[in-house]
Amino acid sequence: MSIEVRNITKLYGEQKALDDVSFTVKTGEVIGFLGPNGAGKSTLMKTLVGVIRPNSGVALINGIDVSIDPFAIKRITGYLPEHNPLYTDMYVTEFLTFIGNIHQVKNLPQRISELIDLTGLGMEKHKKISMLSKGYRQRVGLAQALIHDPAVLILDEPTTGLDPNQIVDIRNLIKEVGKTKTVMLSTHIMQEVEAVCSKVVIISKGKIVANENQDYLKLHARGGSSSVFVEFLEPVDASFFSGIQSILRIDPAGEKGWVVLVEKEKDPRAIIFKKAVEQGFTIITLHTQEKHLEDVFHDLTTNDNQ
Repeated sequence: MSIEVRNITKLYGEQKALDDVSFTVKTGEVIGFLGPNGAGKSTLMKTLVGVIRPNSGVALINGIDVSIDPFAIKRITGYLPEHNPLYTDMYVTEFLTFIGNIHQVKNLPQRISELIDLTGLGMEKHKKISMLSKGYRQRVGLAQALIHDPAVLILDEPTTGLDPNQIVDIRNLIKEVGKTKTVMLSTHIMQEVEAVCSKVVIISKGKIVANENQDYLKLHARGGSSSVFVEFLEPVDASFFSGIQSILRIDPAGEKGWVVLVEKEKDPRAIIFKKAVEQGFTIITLHTQEKHLEDVFHDLTTNDNQ
């Protein structure tokens, strides 16, 4: 296992930031680490890189206990925190040289050249970091996290504050890096996790509420319920759906549409169509909807599911 977390608990006074947290990340996986604000994501990431010590439990990276040998952990992990700390009065290549020397990187000029190509910093490498846009500063942050060729990369909100084009660039970079490294990615952007990550860990109020691959989560969250979208030509009242037993909930969608949540492995489309014909309504659209990770996240982190 690249990352193994066993029964980690972290207290701030009487508040439990992490409550008996356990999970594993296999070598070569790209894992999405999700949770609401204040759920404990950043606390756990800082624990994994040795910045914070837990009150109890053990965290291992490549078999090394982060509390016992934090310097060994820093040699095999790359970390990009949410608030990217850079020396803005340095030039890009100067900063990467400084970080590389700290890690005692061999063939450092060649390694910096490789990272500048990988992160797309070629046009900016002779600029001061203070002159760079937010997107390019994030690229510098990723380059410094990768400078020593770590086996594990831990990224905390790497695309916060970026514009859509910058987000796509950073996302593609993470996918490229994930081909050869274990990556743990914390983000609030669900589309990012769906595009990049094979596995998802969701934390809420300091506890792990999900630890599965995406497809399994989408199928089995909240009993594996699915949804159907139906749009009518005419306005149709919610009472139209009464008596259809497989329906769990209905929500309006636009002026004449409805999203219908149904029980696992149930498909009410034939009944809805028949009922519409009987009552003289015209259906424009009627199809099942794929469950998105955003739906799963909401199901697992709202108060009534904890």
